Amino acid sequence: MKTIFTGKEFSLSNPCVATIGFFDGVHCGHKYLIKNVLDCATDSGMQSMVISFESHPQYVICDDYRPKLLTTNDEKLRLLSQTGIDNCVLLHFDRNMAALSAREFMQSVLRDKLNVKKLIIGYNNRFGHDRTEDFNDYAAYGKELGIEVLLSDAFTFEGNKVSSSVIRAFLSEGKVEEAERCLGYPYFIEGTVVQGVHEGRKLGFPTANMCVNDELKLIPENGVYAVKAEIGDSSKTWDAMMNIGTRPTFGDNRITLETHIFGLEGDIYGKRINIRFLHRLRGERKFSSADELSAQLRHDKEDVKNLFS
Repeated sequence: MKTIFTGKEFSLSNPCVATIGFFDGVHCGHKYLIKNVLDCATDSGMQSMVISFESHPQYVICDDYRPKLLTTNDEKLRLLSQTGIDNCVLLHFDRNMAALSAREFMQSVLRDKLNVKKLIIGYNNRFGHDRTEDFNDYAAYGKELGIEVLLSDAFTFEGNKVSSSVIRAFLSEGKVEEAERCLGYPYFIEGTVVQGVHEGRKLGFPTANMCVNDELKLIPENGVYAVKAEIGDSSKTWDAMMNIGTRPTFGDNRITLETHIFGLEGDIYGKRINIRFLHRLRGERKFSSADELSAQLRHDKEDVKNLFS
């Protein structure tokens, strides 16, 4: 996949079949839409293209709204590269682009700069200033501009339409298995192992404390999870359990992400860590003593071992 980061001046010469959206999470619905683009591009003898944005358009449109994201740009590009798409264009979305009407955007960006000949629209996609127009408007503008506009139907899972907002809602409730079914892969977070306060080690459960790479990355609901962990550049995965929360037993009030990795020994401070969420064991609880917490952790560990076995 060729990735193109755009500035103010750019243009592409090869005609293409494209789709447009933010593609947060690159979930099953996105992949269904992209497959439609790939099939159409093959039939038309043109290149395929995903058009996305360097940052969420809402960050520009709404000064006080910063939605948490399922994927960082690097993660999104990595997932898009696995779809077989030829090109991914990341548009620099600013106030000037936000002010364009849908027709102006289709003419000045899609036609004049990206050479889009066919545009496949997702079932709920809207673009242009105020996002007041719909597919029928886009199709009419496309007819004037020489862009054939096609509508993709929705991808449904268990009778529900799959979307990034639905997946965010699942994760915000700790429903990581439902999120995985919509994503097509386990939800993951990446970061760096940092120093903690070593309370887990005192209880016999040493943990890797994690600093997430991007503050906008969505963290699942507080609780204890069965997870898979990757450390450093190794492709080896470790069975592990992770606690997300404020450690109420110890009177803390800041969110920490602590992972007890089964069988791992040695110093891993400063190393990259990737956590994939598979199952939520329980919510966060305050225990009456460190001994009661330690007993619960032993029970949690057995539950995770049984789950993975």
